[in-house]
Amino acid sequence: MIPCQLSLTHFLSYQQASLNFEGLQTACICGANGAGKSSLLDAITWALWGESRAQSEDDLIHTGATEARVDFQFLSQGQRCRVIRSRVRGNPSALEFQIADSPGDFRPLTERHTRATQQAICNHLRMDYETFINSAYLRQGRADEFTLKRPSERKQILAEILSLGQYDDLADRARDRSRQCRGQVSLLEDTSRSLEHAVQQRQTIEADLAELQAQCQTAQQQQQADRERLLQLQRQQQQRLSWSQRLSWLSAQQQSRERDLQHLQTNLAQQRQQGQRLQALLGEEATIRQGYAQFQALQVHESQLNQKFQQHQRLSEALQQANQQQERLRADLLGELHQRSSRLAQLYEQQQAAQASLSHTSDIETALAQLQSARAQLHHLDQIQARAAPLLQRQRQLQSQLQATASRLSARLDELNTRIEHLETSAHQQDTLQTAAVQVQTRVEYLEKRRIYQQRVQEKGLERRSFLERLQADQRAVELQLAQLDGKLSLIKVPNATCPLCERPLDEPHWQLVSQKHQQQQQELLDQLWVIREQLAVSEREIQILRQEYRALDQELSEFPARLQEKGRLQEQLEASLLSCERLGQLRAERQQLSVQLLEGDHSAELRQELALLEQTLAGLNYDERTHALVRGQVDRWRWAEGKRAELKAAGRKLAEVETRLPPLQTQVSALKARLEHSELDPELQTNIAQLAAQIATVGYDRAQHQQVRERLNAAQNWLLRYQELMQARQQTPPLLQQISRSEQALAELDQERHSLADQGAELTRQLSATPDASAEIQHLERDLEQRRVQLEGLLGRLGRVQQQQQYLNSQAAHLEQQRQALATARRQQQIYQELSHAFGRNGIQALLIENVLPQLEAEANNILARLSASQLHVRFVTQRLGKGARASRKQDIGKRVETLDILIADSRGTRPYETYSGGEAFRINFAIRLALSKLLAQRSGTALQTLIIDEGFGTQDAEGCDRLVAAINSIAPEFACLLVITHMPQLKEAFETRIEVSKSSQGSCLSLVI
Repeated sequence: MIPCQLSLTHFLSYQQASLNFEGLQTACICGANGAGKSSLLDAITWALWGESRAQSEDDLIHTGATEARVDFQFLSQGQRCRVIRSRVRGNPSALEFQIADSPGDFRPLTERHTRATQQAICNHLRMDYETFINSAYLRQGRADEFTLKRPSERKQILAEILSLGQYDDLADRARDRSRQCRGQVSLLEDTSRSLEHAVQQRQTIEADLAELQAQCQTAQQQQQADRERLLQLQRQQQQRLSWSQRLSWLSAQQQSRERDLQHLQTNLAQQRQQGQRLQALLGEEATIRQGYAQFQALQVHESQLNQKFQQHQRLSEALQQANQQQERLRADLLGELHQRSSRLAQLYEQQQAAQASLSHTSDIETALAQLQSARAQLHHLDQIQARAAPLLQRQRQLQSQLQATASRLSARLDELNTRIEHLETSAHQQDTLQTAAVQVQTRVEYLEKRRIYQQRVQEKGLERRSFLERLQADQRAVELQLAQLDGKLSLIKVPNATCPLCERPLDEPHWQLVSQKHQQQQQELLDQLWVIREQLAVSEREIQILRQEYRALDQELSEFPARLQEKGRLQEQLEASLLSCERLGQLRAERQQLSVQLLEGDHSAELRQELALLEQTLAGLNYDERTHALVRGQVDRWRWAEGKRAELKAAGRKLAEVETRLPPLQTQVSALKARLEHSELDPELQTNIAQLAAQIATVGYDRAQHQQVRERLNAAQNWLLRYQELMQARQQTPPLLQQISRSEQALAELDQERHSLADQGAELTRQLSATPDASAEIQHLERDLEQRRVQLEGLLGRLGRVQQQQQYLNSQAAHLEQQRQALATARRQQQIYQELSHAFGRNGIQALLIENVLPQLEAEANNILARLSASQLHVRFVTQRLGKGARASRKQDIGKRVETLDILIADSRGTRPYETYSGGEAFRINFAIRLALSKLLAQRSGTALQTLIIDEGFGTQDAEGCDRLVAAINSIAPEFACLLVITHMPQLKEAFETRIEVSKSSQGSCLSLVI
């Protein structure tokens, strides 16, 4: 991406601005802090990706405006493109994407939705926002965007550069297939366990079948004998029915009279007892009246004491509040004294510090003299460096160009070797593909025949299902007839029953005839039901066999779609193999030519001659960077004296100010201490406290006396209850005497009626004793008959079900073997896909590809870092390290290594991690790695990266560090079509011939181009 034209409307600090990048190869964007330099880069990132530093897109709109618009034109893949992004405050952003068909004529590529348009822009640029800010755009304050990320995130950035996202997709697909296989394994295991449990029950089912057949025969014989005995007992029981009913009525009446008699006797005893208690209470009337009078006198005395208590309580609370107010006044005085004492102590400390600073005046003056001498020597060396710097810069540019050319040729040669190996492998597989295609074609023809046979099996199964439904309808009709016949038989079982048809009474011969006829019909229906059930069992067995055959065919045909896909895939592979053979010869010729160039080194001859001339000129200047660095270090070492001189002046002013503020504050502290010692608080509050204490003494409340009266009053509460009981007794005595008289008369009448009912019951008992009661035996026989009928029907139903279960279990045994084979296949597939997910993951193929790229990144970073640090720093990337608990000295801990991407820096003091560096050195390391990463993008990622933007603060660098940064930037400039540097430092601004100056006025930020 190469910028061409940028137009801004009401964007951040700009109202209307336009910048033309055409013809700018290396330029500096300069201006004061806050002028709007970084806003230009925010406009580019917002237009292309909708990303910026602002938290909300509404914050991008200029203050007072309602709409912001950015129009950005750039070159990408040899075509001129245009992106227009606008936003109205409070509404979603609008995005347009256009491409130039001719100069000034753009063709729209905008999609229906903003998200789709954004994806089209990213696809055309071949990079997203995260890749851009970590490579081509060095944002302000984020030079460490790559180095400060965690090791796993660093690898993720490199993976995006190398387009390794396709391996993540493959890993996700493999994990999904593995989860599907795992679910299939779980389902097959559950199905197999249930089938094994069912098959184990076959022996139990066979034993149950023999037992049920014997039970059916025994139940039928016993039921016939019980029916004959029941008819004989029913005739005998009818004779005793009327006598038993009369005796039951008499017994109920006699029991009712006895209950009434007992109730009257109980009530009479209670009434007599209550009368005695009331007479005793009336005899104590005088004593109760005297105790009640004492209770009333105590109530009056207790009310008077309660009034005194309330008055005493109110005065005590007022006295307590006054005492608390006096304590708060004392605490306020103490707090003010503590505050002023603290301020006085601070002034004493400031006085001592100022006096200590003034004692070092002579040392600081000596250091200032040394600083002036070192600066004079540094100025002389800077003049020599100014002559040598352009030559050194050009030398580094030539060396970089030679290395870049060799790297490109080597990378192309590696790419050709890889493609040739791949094509040779494809050519060798051509015979194998032809054989596989023939085998797949044979398998597809066989499966097509099995699919036709499956359709015939399905048609036959539907036919048997229709026949089974007809049998089930016949079974329900027969069961309904049996239920109706059982109802008729239950009606004629009763003696002297009526005919179910003509409703006339049946005598013994007709009853026998009707009963035999209904029993014969019942047996015929039972035989018919048995035949239907046998046909149902046979039909269900046939349907089950057809189902098994259909499922087996369905399982066999499950591979039919996959075989068709495999057939098409093999045909495509055969066609691709033929094309690969043609391409193989062309690539071999190109590889031979590149190998000769790299071996003989005959590329870039002009660059090699120019480099030799530059080395001779530099030798004549005799410039030593080490001497220059030592003098610069002396200037840095004595520079502290300038700051100390300002501190001396400040200390003198501070001492005079402290000596002026001390006397008034000492006087205020002394006055507060005297006031606290003499207790000079609020006089009116002290008078109020004395008055409240006198009023409390006047009330004269005695708490002990009050408590004694309360106890006596509680003890006299009993006399109140006794007095109330006395009043009730005088009212209840006359009515109670009348109730006792009426109860004695009713008791005599009930006793006479009870004796009469007892005589009648004795006569009926003598009549029933001659005839035995057979009702219990009749009920027992009827229950037995009903139970045996239900039991017989249940046994017949169970017999049919057990036969069906036996057939079903035989079929399940065959199905179990099929499930076990399918389970073994699913487990193998799960293991295969699980291994593929690990291989395609970030610690597999992706990590291997990143390890192949890291040496090139390390070499580029060290080349740039050598220029920035005078070859004092060296960077190294480590992709593996020992995990926790592992020891590098033991071979068994090799397996404990974990994947990482650590950055180690070597200097004159040894090798240590990047995180231990700070300040200027850390900035140089970050800058070198970021520039190397940008070059890696241009060479390896497949992205046409031709623009580098550096928006970084160089405030951590000294003059030499700034010069080295400029030299490094100029050395890599030829590798980019456009290189922009944003800075506010004057010494950096003057180092660039082309400048874009940004200034701020009342109308907003303005742009001017200086060449």
